[in-house]
Amino acid sequence: MLYSLVAETKLYPRTALVVLTALNLLNYADRNVLFAVQPLVQNEFHLSKAQLGYLTSAFLGFYMVAAPFVGPLADRYSRKLIIAFGAIFWSGLTLLTAVTHTYSELLIRHTLVGIGEATFVTIAPTFVADLFPQERRGRILGIFYLAIPVGSAAGYLLGGKLGPDHGWRFPFYIAAAPGFLLALAVLFLKEPKRGQFDSVKDVVEGDLLPKGFGGGLVKAAFLRVFFYLRELWHLTIVLFHNPAFLTATLGMAAMTFSLGGIQVWMPQFLYSERHYSLASANFMFGIIIVVDGILAALAGGWLGDYLLRRMKSSYYLISAASMLLGVPFMIVALFVRGPMMVPAIAVSAFFLLFNTAPLNAAVINSVGAHIRATAIAVNIFIIHSLGDVPSPTMMGWVADKRSLQAAFVLPVIAMVVSSAILFYGMKFAPTVRVDGDPHRPAAI
Repeated sequence: MLYSLVAETKLYPRTALVVLTALNLLNYADRNVLFAVQPLVQNEFHLSKAQLGYLTSAFLGFYMVAAPFVGPLADRYSRKLIIAFGAIFWSGLTLLTAVTHTYSELLIRHTLVGIGEATFVTIAPTFVADLFPQERRGRILGIFYLAIPVGSAAGYLLGGKLGPDHGWRFPFYIAAAPGFLLALAVLFLKEPKRGQFDSVKDVVEGDLLPKGFGGGLVKAAFLRVFFYLRELWHLTIVLFHNPAFLTATLGMAAMTFSLGGIQVWMPQFLYSERHYSLASANFMFGIIIVVDGILAALAGGWLGDYLLRRMKSSYYLISAASMLLGVPFMIVALFVRGPMMVPAIAVSAFFLLFNTAPLNAAVINSVGAHIRATAIAVNIFIIHSLGDVPSPTMMGWVADKRSLQAAFVLPVIAMVVSSAILFYGMKFAPTVRVDGDPHRPAAI
């Protein structure tokens, strides 16, 4: 009996981590399929590059607007139910790609998928953070965010392989199907207690309505919305007065601008500017993303946790340094032809992805557990509104006016900006508990 209990205690967090990581992988595979088949979509609907980029901007626009409304709900109600509902919603919409026959229909489908995916990306990191002790958070999030490179690569490979032979819609069906099964698996997970391993404890009230409320259903619904929005606004103001959260978020926004633009336009750049076939361009970039992403996410998470024992600003330092180191390699990758191009793309992608786990850990550690989903929702709104919502369209506009190669100047500038903000944010990093000892703060 005791052995069974111990085994369940050890296996449950890992099982939950695997399920949520797999669902996160599908999330990124779904959104990256479009990048792989963009030339096919452009040819069918006769689009400009700015219109093509706007598909991603609209997706992320609705995604970021939905996030602040989902976050406070997750701070009060069952996170696994919201995650499961969102996964079913976005998987179903992805299957509806079969009936999109105009640019407007594809745009509507893409924006609605953004709303569904916001429910997962806002909530799942808080679920994962509560499964494991705080000093292991960088490594655990490194595993969870492996889904970004692996899922992105899966999207590129699916689209690049299946799109030219079976049409650009077919890869979306493959990306959508497993989402329904994983959504059901989430329902069987045991939800962890909020903030059970955190150094900082905070409280949240149980209901949005005032005590003794005796109004009708319509009035109750109106008041719930009113108090909900008022609380959301109040929490947003609080977060804006939190320099640890704000600098990590703004640094992530600049990084997201760079990464978002590169993900959207790199396959097309290799196809149209460097004259690779569509399949080979997606295959090469997909392999780079998956190999670099796995190595970078694990290494970044491990190094952040290792240095956290010596300096509380380790997550900020690693993220800032990796962004700065990636700049010269990105310049070579984009503006130097010949045998140096592919290795430079690989190295720059590694440094760009290296900060994924530590930077997300910095955001999570900057706030208390009971407002964490709200904080992540606000973080999502900011990083996308300043990052990969404008970058694909801006790069598409520059490409239409000049060239796609000229457009890549924008993500290079964003990398420098991100590094500067995160170096500045080091002095605001909060002290966290290490090795489970609340009386032993990190150094520096």
